[in-house]
Amino acid sequence: MTRQRWTSKSVFVMAAVGSAVGLGNVWRFPYLAGKYGGGAFLLPYLIALFLVGVPLLMLEIGVGQKMQQGMIGCCRKLHPAFGGLGILASFSAFVVVSYYAVVMAWCLIYFFASFSGVKWAGDAKSYFFQNVLQVSDSVTHLGGINETVLLALIAIWVSIYFCVWKGTKSVEKVIAYSVPLPIALLTVLMLRAITLPGFLDGWKLYLTPVWNALLDPVVWNAAFAQIFYSFSLAFGTMIAYGSYKSEQEDIGKSAWTTAWIDVSISLFAGFVVFAVLGYMAWQTKTPLTELAASGPGLAFVVFPEALSLMPMSWLFSALFFLMLLSLGIDSAFSLVETVNATFLDKYGHSHTVKVSFWVCLAGLIGGILYTTRAGLYFLDIADHFVTSYNSILVGILQAILVGWLYGAERLRRYINEVSDWQVGKWWNIAIKFVVPAVLFALLASQFSKDLRTPYEGYPAWALGIGWAIALIPILFFLVSLVKHQVLSLARQNLLIASGERRRD
Repeated sequence: MTRQRWTSKSVFVMAAVGSAVGLGNVWRFPYLAGKYGGGAFLLPYLIALFLVGVPLLMLEIGVGQKMQQGMIGCCRKLHPAFGGLGILASFSAFVVVSYYAVVMAWCLIYFFASFSGVKWAGDAKSYFFQNVLQVSDSVTHLGGINETVLLALIAIWVSIYFCVWKGTKSVEKVIAYSVPLPIALLTVLMLRAITLPGFLDGWKLYLTPVWNALLDPVVWNAAFAQIFYSFSLAFGTMIAYGSYKSEQEDIGKSAWTTAWIDVSISLFAGFVVFAVLGYMAWQTKTPLTELAASGPGLAFVVFPEALSLMPMSWLFSALFFLMLLSLGIDSAFSLVETVNATFLDKYGHSHTVKVSFWVCLAGLIGGILYTTRAGLYFLDIADHFVTSYNSILVGILQAILVGWLYGAERLRRYINEVSDWQVGKWWNIAIKFVVPAVLFALLASQFSKDLRTPYEGYPAWALGIGWAIALIPILFFLVSLVKHQVLSLARQNLLIASGERRRD
């Protein structure tokens, strides 16, 4: 029953950085910066870092380290009625990794395709949707399984399994390479990009602030949401990773270091992406603002097309998708570790190999739907509802649980006892008031939007699947909460009744 341990503080930070820094740092942050005011977007982004990102990151690392258990066990220790919250978070982590691995499978296909010539040159959009995904006309037409994507998915899950099969021992061996590798590859792409014409135009768009964008609430929503998602919060990942630290290790320094490395990589990735897009705009005479605001298509359509215009395009395309794979693998296996920790707390860490196998197999099976020719639609629906509802609600409930029920000051005192970098009382205010208010605003805004307009125009039955993914685990949490309260009340009544009988 001995708990796994990280071998050093720096190893924990590398693992936390690997979990936090994922595919979104390369495509989502640059896309948001390009769409929402360039350099002006950095202001709400950094404010979100201080008000939501770091406080929640400290909360999760601190709770995991103090309680020495995974998400479910920690929630029960914080308050016996909140075990269902741990189940909600673990379920969300499982759903996310089941489709996140499919996105990595796409990256793997592109990586190998790079060596046989950049076949997407000239029409990257058609290549992605017709050749790689073979996407059907609509969500109502499954179209059968795409064998190439399925085989790539199996390869990804085999890789994930061997990352986690021995717990922290195998994870440490992987992150020694997977964390520095994407930074090195980004640097190589940067050095190549700044030799191309038009790169300064890309940087100009990236850095020039459009200050009136700050008057738009949507910009602030996007900044807070990006910080929340970028740090792998509300899935129990940082709680699980924190539980593998010694109870007396530093928390404050680890949280700040992880946060600043994550932000720095996002900013650096923005320079690389906009330099390449600047070259593409110069080469194709396409407006740079149009390229920068291409959303999720940035990683699989716009950027591959830009790379195809470079000399030695096959090499830089291979490096780009190798970078995405190295970013994605750490985030993927950290989500698996979240689920693993739940079972290992119950069955013991001697069963790590067996638990890892069954969790990875379940993840592979759960991802098969996304390998169909309608898989892109189902992936989009699952991602929207899990990230817009489940994870944000978990974040709100975590803040309430720690801030109001367990006691923010109580946890802050523990953090300061073990940390060189002390945390002020601003943290209590952030956890008790700011974090719940901000996340509730994000939740209400998205719910209002989804009620007014069906998400992406999907049919009701397809959106019903999304709502089920969001609501069923939430209802389970509410039922478990009410059940615990009813049982507690019944026990109190029995004790009162037995005391009265003894007096009689």
